[in-house]
Amino acid sequence: MRPQTEKAVRAWRTSCAAEITTMVLGGAWKPSILHALADHGVLRFGELSRLLADLTDRVLTRQLRELEADGLLRRVVYPQVPPKVEYSLTEVGENAQEVLNVMAAWGRSYAEEHDPGR
Repeated sequence: MRPQTEKAVRAWRTSCAAEITTMVLGGAWKPSILHALADHGVLRFGELSRLLADLTDRVLTRQLRELEADGLLRRVVYPQVPPKVEYSLTEVGENAQEVLNVMAAWGRSYAEEHDPGR
């Protein structure tokens, strides 16, 4: 668990527990990464990079590390040359899909209501 996540978890009784959710699931591209893994099961770095074309490799690496540290995804490194690394959701990551689906529904509704072209 990342230090900032651990701090939020320890202090959650005095703050809004939704802050923990936004800390773990929020951030640049995390919902998209989790969605891609939910749809495809196991993906390698290059596959994730192609699926999320607007995402730089640096940001993807950082977000994958945070998701792994927070226990939402599993990273498996195969001892071969060239290195092979695969990512998949843990049970915690799979459980997060329900929250992400609700967030997506809310986002669609919000966007439709606030679309300036309407």
